[in-house]
Amino acid sequence: MLKSLKKIKCPFLTKKHWTTIALIIVVFSLSLGVGTYLIKNIKPYWDDFLIQTGILKNQAPIVNLPVAVSPYNPQTTQEEATINVVKNATPAVVSIIISKEVPVYEQYIETQPFSDFFGGQFQIQIPQMRQKGTELQTVGEGTGFIVSSDGMVLTNKHVVSEKDAFYKVVLSNGESFEAKVLATDPLQDLAVIKIQPNQNQSTSTTPSFPVLFFGNSDAVVVGQTAIAIGNALGEFSNSVSVGVISGLGRSITASGGGVSETLENIFQTDAAINKGNSGGPLLNLKGEVIGINAAMAEGAVGIGFAIPANRAKRDIRQAMEQGKISYAFLGIRYALITPELQQAQKLSVDYGALISQGDDSTEPAVVPGSAAAKAGIKEGDIILFADGMKISTKNPLSKIIQDQHLPGDKIVFKVLRNSKEITLTATLDEKKGD
Repeated sequence: MLKSLKKIKCPFLTKKHWTTIALIIVVFSLSLGVGTYLIKNIKPYWDDFLIQTGILKNQAPIVNLPVAVSPYNPQTTQEEATINVVKNATPAVVSIIISKEVPVYEQYIETQPFSDFFGGQFQIQIPQMRQKGTELQTVGEGTGFIVSSDGMVLTNKHVVSEKDAFYKVVLSNGESFEAKVLATDPLQDLAVIKIQPNQNQSTSTTPSFPVLFFGNSDAVVVGQTAIAIGNALGEFSNSVSVGVISGLGRSITASGGGVSETLENIFQTDAAINKGNSGGPLLNLKGEVIGINAAMAEGAVGIGFAIPANRAKRDIRQAMEQGKISYAFLGIRYALITPELQQAQKLSVDYGALISQGDDSTEPAVVPGSAAAKAGIKEGDIILFADGMKISTKNPLSKIIQDQHLPGDKIVFKVLRNSKEITLTATLDEKKGD
């Protein structure tokens, strides 16, 4: 066979062609061997490459993203202050969950006889509804913040206005406690509730809660930074919004929890206050409470309202000491002296409170038997100072009494009577009714 092959002649292939073909075969064989060796040895590395790029089927790509090696560094001093305020204040801000036993209804079919016009008798089935007991359901949510280490919480009155309801306080770490309404403010949208120890806790192991501290809301100015924290929409607990104080001395009519009332001399802010934020703190950059979030303007963006914090201080003090909130009552009718009143009445001073009758002549200037009457205050007197504070349109007598005094407190007045200044002292009564 081989011998016969040697005799085969290819007239179109020369010796040079055969040499080229032989060289190609040798190169191919070497390449195949080297390629097989390389593929075999680099296969693990190749497979890793395919996995990382996602080319290899059934494998998720591995993406190596840069990882921060240090905590976030605030870019400005204001940003740093805001972060610190939120970090320190959040543990003292709580969500308030309101639950109530509500009726549960079920549908059933009632069969009744029916006679047609021709005397035929039929049975008809009529769907009816009936109550099938009750079940505890969440009927509302709000926000509050802790003001004493033993668990007193300040919130809005409308948050806890549900009668026969159960209240639960949820801390930022998820821990929850039952709570009871301790006192509600008869004049303002404020209330104090008290965290109750869990049943499995002994009184000796009652926790000590983190608290927030109050700033001076009288020193608040338009444009200063305001930070609101609260349970936004009753769903997003400890949500933070940052803005500024947009206005002072606002008066609005607010409604919520079945209650409608007028809020006077309150703050306006563009820090977002949503449903569920009610009762949460409005803080300054020192972390001090300057307001209690109370309402938002319906249909508007960036218009929320907060009750000045100074008004809440007396409520907390009174709730701690007496377990209730009431207001002091002096028993006078007066008009704040303005330039117009001074000119009309030919008064010798341009400030103070002029004791005078009401529009109805049956309304006496001084209520008989009241604290004012007992102190000797008379119609026509001008109260110039109360406890050393000057009476003016910006600092009316009612604000001093309501914000800084409780029933039973003594208050010293400097009074102008017949062009002479005298000093009178009154022991304040308790205001009856709303």
